[in-house]
Parts: sequence; C-alpha cells; structure tokens
Amino acid sequence: MKIEISNIANLPSRFGNYKLKAFKENEKEHLAIFKEPFGEVVNVRIHSECLTGDAIGSLKCDCRDQLEASLDYIEKHGGMVIYLRQEGRNIGLLNKINAYSLQDKGLDTIQANHQLGFKADERTYEIVDIILKDFGITKINLLTNNPEKLGGLKCVQIVSRIPIVITPNKHNKDYLKVKQEQMGHMLKDE
Repeated sequence: MKIEISNIANLPSRFGNYKLKAFKENEKEHLAIFKEPFGEVVNVRIHSECLTGDAIGSLKCDCRDQLEASLDYIEKHGGMVIYLRQEGRNIGLLNKINAYSLQDKGLDTIQANHQLGFKADERTYEIVDIILKDFGITKINLLTNNPEKLGGLKCVQIVSRIPIVITPNKHNKDYLKVKQEQMGHMLKDE
C-alpha cells in the first residue's frame, strides 16, 4: 500500500477550529480532522464518506448527523475525526445510488447491497491504523455505533466506546432499524 501524507493545515469551520492532515492511499484520499491537545486517551471518530448525507443532507441515513455530532464532540473534548473515502460502505457512489434505487422498490440496505453483488459492508480499516500510528496514538475512546469498528483496529487499545445517539426521522427509521437488528449497531448507550 503506497501512502502519501500531507502537511498540517488549519481549518476554521462552523463547528470550531481544527487542524487537517490528508493521507493518500493509492487513489483514495482520507482526512484527519483534529483538535489538540490529545492527552493519553484520544477521542476518535472513524467516519466513512457519505456524499448524499454529508454534503447534500439526505434524510435516508444518519451519516451527516453522526459527522456533525462527532465534530461538535471533538471541538468540546479534543480528539480526531478520521474521514475515510469509502462511499456507500465502500461500494462507490454509482453503486450506492443503484442501491438507493433498489431501496425505493422495497429492499432494505443490506438486501440492496446483496442484489448488487456486495456484502452488507465492504469497508476496511487498515488505513486507520496507519493514520493513528502517524500521530503516535495508542489508546482511544471510539465514537461509534458500529461493532465492526471495535474489532477492526489493530494498532490501538480501545478504552471505551462513546455512542452517537441520533434521533431517527421518518425517512431513516427503517434504515436504522436494519443497522441495529441485522448489523448489530449499538444505537444507544449499551
């Protein structure tokens, strides 16, 4: 895996003032958005890209709400959001829109991915280990609802899980139910 790493830059945003560092993994460019000082245990959110949610404000998912809650948390408590370029659980934007079309016809998010020939979740987290090592981070509090992330990291000790509780809306309540019941997502403090 060929990795290129950027310099650090400042990013004032509507959520607070952060620093940025980009990591290029082959053709994918990932971003570490961080607020120092870190301390011994660093608050970390691993967020996979969701163009429709993050940028356009789709109500079909909870991605933008989770990203914004994480940025707000990091602003208040310090830490890092690692923004991974793994659109649509790593099936890409074109396939994600095809999955949306299948969901419009009654399939749930997992059935749609399977219909397209993909697993329910195609994401991987090796690059996260590289990013955390680059920062010298060995212990984290992980902001997540996804149990796959709890077991997907190899180079750090996860001290605690911080849930990201989002209030469902009428467009994403079934999606969140599938994530909880079929993918084991912990949608509240358990």
